Amino acid sequence: MKSLVVLRVVAAVHAVTVCLQPVLAGAYLNGSSAAMRMHEPLGLGTAFVSLGQMLVATIYWRSGGRGSAALVTLLLLAAESFQIGMGYSRQLALHIPVGIAIVAIACALAVWTFRPAAAVRRTTPIEVPA
Repeated sequence: MKSLVVLRVVAAVHAVTVCLQPVLAGAYLNGSSAAMRMHEPLGLGTAFVSLGQMLVATIYWRSGGRGSAALVTLLLLAAESFQIGMGYSRQLALHIPVGIAIVAIACALAVWTFRPAAAVRRTTPIEVPA
């Protein structure tokens, strides 16, 4: 499945960008204003990577892969959209725990794509209505 290879690459890139966010936030708390100037555009870029991952995960699912990859990516996309809103409104009481959840889920999805279970094809095809 070529789509799985692409999903692996995109999920790994997504996990790396997501993991950079708390590093930049921590550097900002240590006094680096440049880190905060990088935190915002990287957060927006992460959301765009998530959109691309949604496309790839959907193609992977429709070509015989697991639908859970698309569902988890949809969850990540929704959480990242919420996260951006909470960041701009300075609601750190929500921004920080949601960010922790995003990091955990994105990393878990990236690891899952490299496991043998991700390469198992569905046995029942998806029926397309005529």
